[in-house]
Parts: sequence; structure tokens; C-alpha cells
Amino acid sequence: MKFKTNSVLAGAGAAAVLLLPALALAQAAATPAPAAAPKLDTGDTAWMLISTALVLMMTIPGLALFYGGMVRKKNVLSTVMQSFAITCMISVLWLIVGYSLAFTPGSTVVGGLSRIFMSGLALDSVHDLAKTIPETVFMCFQLTFAIITPALIAGAFAERMKFSAMMWFMALWSLIVYAPVAHWVWGGGFLGDWGVLDFAGGTVVHINAGVAGLVCALVIGKRKGFGTENMAPFNLVYSVIGAALLWVGWFGFNAGSAVGASPNAGMAMAVTQFASAAAAMAWMFAEWVTRGKPSVLGIISGAVAGLVAITPASGFVTPMGSLAIGIVAGLVCFWGATGLKKAMGYDDSLDAFGVHGIGGFVGAILTGVFAVEVIGGEGKKGLIDGNAGQVLTQLWGTLVVVAWCAVATFIILKIVDALIGLRVTTEEEVEGLDINLHGETIH
Repeated sequence: MKFKTNSVLAGAGAAAVLLLPALALAQAAATPAPAAAPKLDTGDTAWMLISTALVLMMTIPGLALFYGGMVRKKNVLSTVMQSFAITCMISVLWLIVGYSLAFTPGSTVVGGLSRIFMSGLALDSVHDLAKTIPETVFMCFQLTFAIITPALIAGAFAERMKFSAMMWFMALWSLIVYAPVAHWVWGGGFLGDWGVLDFAGGTVVHINAGVAGLVCALVIGKRKGFGTENMAPFNLVYSVIGAALLWVGWFGFNAGSAVGASPNAGMAMAVTQFASAAAAMAWMFAEWVTRGKPSVLGIISGAVAGLVAITPASGFVTPMGSLAIGIVAGLVCFWGATGLKKAMGYDDSLDAFGVHGIGGFVGAILTGVFAVEVIGGEGKKGLIDGNAGQVLTQLWGTLVVVAWCAVATFIILKIVDALIGLRVTTEEEVEGLDINLHGETIH
């Protein structure tokens, strides 16, 4: 009996040993595999490095030349100085706290402080919004957007604001207005949760900058001699070069917002080209019909209006949708920079509101009309694809940004004015900002 029991136990033990591999395999199959670490893609990284450089080129030298050529000779250097100084200052603020407020987890209103002074940013860090490229590249790409947005505002108050006041205003505005709005739309905030579609910055960049520009123009007041003196552009060749650099750089702006070398980037590039060309022609023909001649300033302004309007839609629409957006933007922005400005009587020196504010609004609303799921992805569709509610969602999103930007910009301007004053003296303005603010002139 004892021998039989031992034999049974031995047999059971041998069976257990033989079953161990099978049991191990079953356990492995039942246990979920750990999530694979994000794999960096060299193609995506290369495209995003290029896109970052292209978007930086939009501000320096693109916007600097575009704006610099449109002011009077006595203010050219002060105007290009604004773009260059803003580029430098916003870069430092982005490192200190701006990026963290915009793109790290926090509340639905503003990000946290986990990347303050770029804390924890390592060679192998990746962001949840861009898992195939290093976070350093994503951070720099978003920095270029943070740079150009306040630089656009400067066109509204060109030729009359103190340089010191401009620096204080832009620093505060970038942290109080730009960073939160970027978080609302892209960084995990409430506008993104609402379903607002903004592929590359119609609300975050253009409506934000345009509305701020309008508030600046109203608070600071008109230039001396506005409406009575000749304020023709100093050198439109500069402006054409600047507009061309903006157009080329915009491919990084829109196609780069696909955050990779992908079919989405290719379509974003295509619709950007078509919308810009259509808007330029629409503005040109509108001016030709109403004023008798097509102007150089008109066609380049129309091209920029098209670039602005297609920005929020560039990842969601077909080429035909972009054509419609471009035509509407060219016509509406022409009216905004001429008829509306004249009717309201404000001095938006270089049409920051007329082109960027109005163009951004047109583009944001028409995104809700022309977005199609086959381009944008699941659930991202507009009126023509059976989702009429997207138009209302877009409208609410733009109105929230307009309200916050207008109120915050007004308060910041009033604080800066109370502390150091916003405007140069009458004598400095008449003589020119170049010589009085920077001690230099164009000979």
C-alpha cells in the first residue's frame, strides 16, 4: 500500500513538472503585456525639425519684413525690432513657465508647473500629443507659435507705442492670454473637450492676436495725422518678400501641425496652397472692381488672409473645401480692412484685426461647415458631412476666446499704461520711433 501511494505521488509530481511550461504559457497569456514604450520615428522627427524652422522663419524675417515694409520710413527699424525682440523674449518665457502652462497636465483652464524651467525634460522625453518625436522638438515647434502670435498684435499699434511698454505688454499677454488659450484648445482644456476643431491655430493664434490688436488700437488711439496725412508704405518690396516668406513658412505651420510626416501633413499642405491662392485672387478682384486697379498690397494681404483662414481647417477639409474658404476669406477680409475699419474709425495700422481677427473667425466657422470625417478622422466632421452642430460648437469656441482675450488684453494695457505709459510723446511720434527709441535710422 505504501509502495502504491508513493507511486501515485511520484506520478502526480512528474505530471505537475510536465505541466509547468503549459501553466506558465497560460499565465503569460492571461497577464496583459506591459505598454510598449513610445517609439521615436526619424522621419517624423526630421519633418518636425524642418517645420519648426519654417514657422520661426515666419516671424524672423517673414513678419518683420512684411510689417516693416508697410510703415513709414521713420518707423521701419522700430517695427522690425519689435518682431525680433518678441522672438527673443517669448523664447525665454517659454523656457521658464510658458510651455508648462500651455502643455502640461493641470486643470481644464491652465496647465501645471511640471515643466517649469524645463524641469524633467530629457533626451528621451515624449509628449502625449506627439509620441513619435522627442518632446524637445514638440516643445520648440509650439514655441514658434507662441512667438508669432504676440508679434502679429504689433501690427495694430505700429508707429506709436513705447518699446518698453510693448515688451511689458507682450510678456504679460503671452502668459495670461496665449498660454491658457493654447491649453484650452490643444493642451487638454475645456474647448478641446467641447469638440472645438482648430488644427493649427485659428482661435489660438489668429483670433487671439486679431482681437488683442483691435483692443490695442482702440486703447492707444489713432496715429497723429491718421486720415489726413499720407501714410503710404515705405517699401512694398520688403512686404512682398515678407509675405512670400510667410507663405512658405506656413507649410510648417499647417502641415507641421500633423506632428509627423504623414498623409495628413500632405493634405494640409495642399489645402494651404489652394486657399491662399484663392484668397489672394478674391481680394485682388474685389479691389480691382471697387477701386479700379489691383494693388500689390492688396494681393499680398489677400494671400495672408487665405493662410489665416485655412489654418484651423487645414487638417479637416478637402481641396474643394479649402477653395471655398479661401474665396470667402479674401472677400470678407478685404471688407474688414477697408469698409469695416472706415465705418468704425479705428486705426489698426497694418490690419492685424482686419486680416487675422476676421480671417481667423471666418476660418474657424467655416471649419464647422467644410470639415469631413474622411480627412479629419472619426467624429471630426462638419455641416456638409452631416454634423450641423459643429458650426455652433465652433461659434461658441470663438466667442469664448474673443471674450477672454478682449477683457484680459484691456486690463493688461491699462496696468502697463498706469505704470509706465503706453504711448510715445507727440514729438517722438512725429519725428519717428527709429531715431527716438533706438537711436538709428535708415539712410
